[in-house]
Amino acid sequence: MSRPGGRDGKPAGGRRGQWGRRDGGRAPRVKPEFEQKIVQIRRVTRVIAGGKRFNFSVAMVIGNRNGSVGVGIGKGADTALAIEKAFRHAKKNMQKLRLTDTKSIPHEVAAKYSSARLSLKPSPGRGLVAGSAVRDVLALAGITDVNAKVVSKSKNKLNIARGTMMALGRLSTLTERGARIKKTVTVTPA
Repeated sequence: MSRPGGRDGKPAGGRRGQWGRRDGGRAPRVKPEFEQKIVQIRRVTRVIAGGKRFNFSVAMVIGNRNGSVGVGIGKGADTALAIEKAFRHAKKNMQKLRLTDTKSIPHEVAAKYSSARLSLKPSPGRGLVAGSAVRDVLALAGITDVNAKVVSKSKNKLNIARGTMMALGRLSTLTERGARIKKTVTVTPA
């Protein structure tokens, strides 16, 4: 069966097809609102009377590289479902950070989450010096000049990511710290 306007059984429009698009008919790809990075995927086994049941647990970090970042976990029967749930959970737990003009943090901060202990220090001009899940969280938050250190021996990436989020939640600007100790702070541009 030929389409109207076509000749010799070919669709109208010649080589490009009926709709006249060169890219194979796909719509242009829309850039997502948040970038995502999977920190950890685990396959969890449950033993039941009929055998074994497998579930998947996914830990994910999302961010817009402009001061918003979130960590979430999702569990499901397959990885795609677990990733989708982790994305929704991370979106619910987003934090908006106040960064300095140089995309760094205003002061040194440390945090402990479960067995994970870490410290973050501003280091202008050195770049992002961090490892493990700390690097993923800081990079997706848009922080570029920070020196981070995981002090504990914890290798649990989810706890390290949550500890990083806790540390970032403790950040405050100079004027906020001055108000807390009831002193006036004047900030002069350098």
